[in-house]
Amino acid sequence: MLKTPIFKTISIAAIALALTACSNKSANDTGADTAAQAVTPAANADVVSVGTFSGRNDHVTTGGVSIVKTDTGYHLVLGTDFSLDGAPDPVVALGNNGEYSKDNKLASLSKKSGAQTYAIPANMNPADFSEAYIWCEKFDVSLGTAKLTSASYGS
Repeated sequence: MLKTPIFKTISIAAIALALTACSNKSANDTGADTAAQAVTPAANADVVSVGTFSGRNDHVTTGGVSIVKTDTGYHLVLGTDFSLDGAPDPVVALGNNGEYSKDNKLASLSKKSGAQTYAIPANMNPADFSEAYIWCEKFDVSLGTAKLTSASYGS
């Protein structure tokens, strides 16, 4: 883990850009989903945990993921380097120790690549989860997982 203040500054700037750049929901989203909501973290975003996706079940899923805390709550942020090779009905979810639960679904994946932001409901504590998932609901399989590790920075 990088522990320099400049990394934290760069990370916060990148997260702020990613959070504000993704405000359009896909045509397939329902009212129940909270995909790609616009938020305004600016410099008040704190990175809570980070991870990197790896593909599962013959799918290629890559890129970084972060959980950030902002003035408006917690958000799962897929990095600009995020990519999924494709699948029907992909969703974004949180899990714990290799276990996916539909109760932990955040939203339908809004696009197959690039920066995206998903609100984490207030009734979900990000500290209770050790993994981020890209999951195929149609076939009930993981498309990619990222182990989340605590992001602590020195001053």
